[in-house]
Amino acid sequence: MRIFTQKITVGAQDIDIQNRVSNLCYVNWMQDLAIQHSTAVGWGMERYEAVGQSWVVRQHTITYKRPAFLGEVITAATWVASFAPRQSLRRYLFWRGADQVVLAEAETNWVYIDLASGRPIRLPDEMRAAFEMVEDAGEVLRLLGA
Repeated sequence: MRIFTQKITVGAQDIDIQNRVSNLCYVNWMQDLAIQHSTAVGWGMERYEAVGQSWVVRQHTITYKRPAFLGEVITAATWVASFAPRQSLRRYLFWRGADQVVLAEAETNWVYIDLASGRPIRLPDEMRAAFEMVEDAGEVLRLLGA
């Protein structure tokens, strides 16, 4: 699965003091999307625990383009943009369903670790093979017809 998508309906718990989606929600959504995508390609949390390995975040970057508001339906997409021996760059795109306006673009640099030591380790070949990489957000929009 190259691109994982999910619809999100903005609820009252997602709204900040400015009556728009809180930046903290985007970070939570990013983590949830990454886990769901990984699970969809056969690498759920149970599998990571069984092999004694997992991912940790090194860095999140988010560029907010437009605000989202209560009741709006957002489409969220995530994909793996690149792999290095011990890390992965995952990208995200959020857009409003009603008018297809991009709300935010984001990325996370994940580091693959041994759970016992907490030290970075090489990504298993079978895990790399489960994810197909996509280079950029423009390609994602074209593939999804958004």
